[in-house]
Amino acid sequence: MKRSEKNKKRKILPWVIVIILILVGGVAGFGLMVYKDLTNTAKNIHTDLKRDKSDKREEAINVKDLHPFSVLVLGVDERKDDAGRSDTMVVLTVNPQQKSTKLLSIPRDTLTEIVGKDFNDKINHAYAYGGIKMSLNTVEHFLDIPIDYVVQVNMESFKDIVDAVGGIDLKNDFAFSWGGKDFPVGTVHLNGEQALAYVRMRYEDPRGDFGRQDRQKNVIQAVLKKGASVNTLFNYGDIFKAIEKNVRTNLTFDEMVDIQSNYRDATKKIDQLYSGDGDGQMIDGVWYYIYDDKELLSIKNDLRKHLELPPVETLNNEE
Repeated sequence: MKRSEKNKKRKILPWVIVIILILVGGVAGFGLMVYKDLTNTAKNIHTDLKRDKSDKREEAINVKDLHPFSVLVLGVDERKDDAGRSDTMVVLTVNPQQKSTKLLSIPRDTLTEIVGKDFNDKINHAYAYGGIKMSLNTVEHFLDIPIDYVVQVNMESFKDIVDAVGGIDLKNDFAFSWGGKDFPVGTVHLNGEQALAYVRMRYEDPRGDFGRQDRQKNVIQAVLKKGASVNTLFNYGDIFKAIEKNVRTNLTFDEMVDIQSNYRDATKKIDQLYSGDGDGQMIDGVWYYIYDDKELLSIKNDLRKHLELPPVETLNNEE
């Protein structure tokens, strides 16, 4: 599937900043009681990946020193008796000196090497094979950049977060029905169940998986807008519980605070990168998205430059 838009700038607040702001934003107004609950939530969602730095970096980054960093956001569809797939994979690079963020959504059906399995498959299968760490390693290899942080959001139970903020309002571009629920054109109010159906629909979207990725990001933005309101913050207990249930990250509480304090200007200029020159192919009866080699190399070096790393001259499979 081709997409004509490339390097289109959008004012999209990155998912990781969404999580950080929801966690950190209400502390000043609610004092020590909220601060205690906040630190407990940050502790409960933390997961240790047991590595000091990425193999793609010579030195570990430190957000206290305002180093550029990267984040992989996984929207995981986990169900009973199923390891799940990472339905959404978003990579962000954040450069505080340039006051900018770059955002890349990787199509879930992208064909690449699954690091640790030594064979090629859809990139979203890495999570099913080896969880967060294998997803991180696979994306690092695919893009040839270090991944410093990971945020995993459970899409199956994400409805709990939507309900915790009292539902969300967003603008829907075209009418469709999915999961027994109707979504007319215009502004719609969604509860948790409706929001889950809204982000899961793919086949009726003329933009396919790209369209679903945009709807997922729109839902996250709406959650942030509603979650940051004064009235919603009085319901912070339910919000924290929903986050604890649905979010995992290797970010520590101190890193969240440092990023919120020192990197906020980086969200003022956000470049969203699109893969517009690739195409879909059937291989042994399975549909895959195949990146255009020249475009993929350009994306890699765009992200590397933003991370203040030297460019690469070839793709991994050409080295």
